[in-house]
Amino acid sequence: LQNVRIDPSSISFQMWKEIPVPFYLSVHFFEVLNPKQVLRGQKPVLSQRGPYVYREYRVKTNITFHDNDTVSYLEYRHLFFQPDLSNGTEDEYIVVPNIMLMGAAVMVEKLPDFVKLLLSGALASLKQEAFMNRTVGEIMWGYEDPLIDAINMIIPGLLPFKGKFGLFMDFNNSNSGLFTVNTGMNNISQVHMVDSWNGLKKVNYWRSSQCNMINGTAGEMWPPFMSPTSLQFYSPDACRSMTLVYEQAGQFQGVPTFRFVAPKTLFANGTDYPPNEGFCPCLQSGIQNVSTCRLNAPMFISHPHFYNADPSLVSAVEGLHPTKEQHGLFLDVHPMTGIPMNCSIKLQLNLYIKHVSGIIQTGQIKPVVLPLLWFAESGSIEGSVLKQFYTNLVLLPLVLEYLQYILLGLSVPLIVSAALLMARRK
Repeated sequence: LQNVRIDPSSISFQMWKEIPVPFYLSVHFFEVLNPKQVLRGQKPVLSQRGPYVYREYRVKTNITFHDNDTVSYLEYRHLFFQPDLSNGTEDEYIVVPNIMLMGAAVMVEKLPDFVKLLLSGALASLKQEAFMNRTVGEIMWGYEDPLIDAINMIIPGLLPFKGKFGLFMDFNNSNSGLFTVNTGMNNISQVHMVDSWNGLKKVNYWRSSQCNMINGTAGEMWPPFMSPTSLQFYSPDACRSMTLVYEQAGQFQGVPTFRFVAPKTLFANGTDYPPNEGFCPCLQSGIQNVSTCRLNAPMFISHPHFYNADPSLVSAVEGLHPTKEQHGLFLDVHPMTGIPMNCSIKLQLNLYIKHVSGIIQTGQIKPVVLPLLWFAESGSIEGSVLKQFYTNLVLLPLVLEYLQYILLGLSVPLIVSAALLMARRK
């Protein structure tokens, strides 16, 4: 118990402070093969590109212990491209939706016609089109786009940023917010449980108090002596808490584990699963509207290839082939300590696109939730850390267990002999 608390003297503290496990971010893009046909109202045809793999380093800073048995910290992520593990380079060009244009079009759909006319004119003068051909590096880490300044001028406040735009701009060399978690010093069952995030006990993105709750841990470790039921964690990337359910017991490199996976209800809509009504307005089950925490842009998250989603989402485009093996997320956790041994957390980012009256650049695009990319954050304990883990938590307890039986076996004849000796003396 002492060694799983968040305490500088505990064995797990250094592992918690600077995770020794090699983590990787693998990104797969969906290239649109028929952009001109999509503009004429035809079904998008997609081709998966990648993966583009990045080594991910995580380190905690500003670690501050508090009197109420909590500790606050910032965790920074640093990503480095791995050409030898990737299927392609960051310099490759990919045809994807013009995210700024298509997103802004849907965002202004209900504004007065003159606003849409101004935006359409600005798009024409800047020679902006519904689909763009940009490099992987530009899409991920940002590119200069005069459209950003034009939108800010026409509709002040619509975009809270200037200059560059990239899907992963805020992901690299940045932190995921100020977490305050329980140290477990007085109550080990609460260790790693989130007390607050950025000073908040709950978020305000969603329409129900249940959906706004910050539940579970920060997603790195869990309290020890886990039961085969479920686990929870708060994900700043998904803007919500997530609950995974127990699937089966197993082993990772000889270490016993519990596997937890996403239930089919994770991204279900409010009709299919009423507790998720607070995440609405919803479309089909299997996708979650995250516009309220993504600058009101028409963005949705899901499992990759719409795995576990309404079949209509898969059939609305060509090129998706969802399978549990490739697209299901999982966590393999050592139940005695609550430490993950092997994990792969996968999410897909989608953009809702459609024809918007008054914006000529949207052509005759039919409404569709279009996959942009999916990514997996994965890692597993290996090397000297795994060896130490196996020795201390598997081998040593096993030896002690056998020793217990040996001592018990030796004690039986001693007890019998002592009893006989006492009987003879009487």
